[in-house]
Amino acid sequence: MNERTLRAIRIATVLAVLLMLVGAQQLGLLSQFADPAKARAALDALGPWGYVAFVLAFALLQPFGVPGTVFIMVAPLIWSWPIAYALSMVGTMAASVVGFAFARFVARDWVLARIPPRLSRYNEALEKRAFATVFGLRFLFWMPPWLHAFFGVSKVSFSTHFWASLLAYALPLLATAYFGQRFFQWMRSAPPWVWALVAVVFALLAVVAWAVRRRRLARAADVAVL
Repeated sequence: MNERTLRAIRIATVLAVLLMLVGAQQLGLLSQFADPAKARAALDALGPWGYVAFVLAFALLQPFGVPGTVFIMVAPLIWSWPIAYALSMVGTMAASVVGFAFARFVARDWVLARIPPRLSRYNEALEKRAFATVFGLRFLFWMPPWLHAFFGVSKVSFSTHFWASLLAYALPLLATAYFGQRFFQWMRSAPPWVWALVAVVFALLAVVAWAVRRRRLARAADVAVL
């Protein structure tokens, strides 16, 4: 593929993305999917077409800022868990591919200049253990737009990114789809003391994480001095 053809594809892709985002804004999708309650009502009203709307909205909106958790939280509240799981998998993979492709083929230089510096430490791991590194990062962080972009500007191949991401998403999305509705029902019925206990546990975890990080930094400083 010559440079002229590649440039034309990039321009066409950018225009298509912009048109889809403008269309989503005009149709009210951006405001609806920014709020789980509105998203649930909108999809429920569409009936079977809600499947298509869910996947398209997920693929087009999530890579550009709408949190993916909105979609995977809404799905089990509307559909049975097998359908919610299937739609969440398809939507998540579609969003990951769109974000990856946009960074690699359309806005590589612009994205490269905005990748968080802390991700540079994974470049060597991607070169040596690409599949395992993509799997690990996806399993830990799921689908933030910056991770789509990072993989897009890295040297990891599309097929490695696709299959490693698919495997990493499989178990967490299954758990979310299966337990999601039960979890939300439990949240609504949980007494106040449960929420207080959860807050305490999270606070303790935050303190432990801070202490561990501080200890590591202190050790690194000692080694640097020696």
